[in-house]
Amino acid sequence: MPNNDTTRQPIPSLMGGVGGGSIDFAKMGGLVPAIIQDADTRQVLMLGYMNQEAYDKTVAEGRVTFYSRTRQTLWTKGETSGNFLNVVSIKNDCDQDTLLIRVHPEGPVCHTGTDTCWGEENTGNPLLFLSDLQDFIEQRHREMPEGSYTTSLFKDGLNRMAQKVGEEALELVIEACNGTDERMIYEGSDMLYHLIVLLTSKGLRIEDMARELQERHQPGWKKH
Repeated sequence: MPNNDTTRQPIPSLMGGVGGGSIDFAKMGGLVPAIIQDADTRQVLMLGYMNQEAYDKTVAEGRVTFYSRTRQTLWTKGETSGNFLNVVSIKNDCDQDTLLIRVHPEGPVCHTGTDTCWGEENTGNPLLFLSDLQDFIEQRHREMPEGSYTTSLFKDGLNRMAQKVGEEALELVIEACNGTDERMIYEGSDMLYHLIVLLTSKGLRIEDMARELQERHQPGWKKH
């Protein structure tokens, strides 16, 4: 599987709010709180404040800029330390008075040197990546860029995609019985990738399988 289908790609910034309106800076005297969250781990990193100018600069440059209430001036996070917050998406809440900004942080976020302003480590559950991976595969399905291995699978059709899942599953079994743990993980990852491609072609999500397993874990579940 070529690297261009496994390496994390920049995600275009998505500006807008769940409430469908523009952020209301006048509501709270010109400032709104901005919750900063890691786009990959979903860990909350810090809380800052923005005025209209800070918001516009953040959108234009793709790096988070706050308004300092103590210094009464704009400041771009990382302008001194180099620990910038690269914007992935921006959303405002249902009341249009709070921002949720998802970022890819460069280095620790807190001025004390910790990953977050609460002293927590910014380590997420790797399982969250499966959802991000399917988002990326769905993008491939929509855009069908030339030179992409994922694109070639979609072009080959359903039978070929299903066949690839079977082939990778067999390789996984072989490595589990006669290979190394490292090779078993490698082949299992290939199988999982091709399974997500197959699910995408059917309009399904990896979360659908997780929900099925979750239901099976409930007391009283019976096999269909």
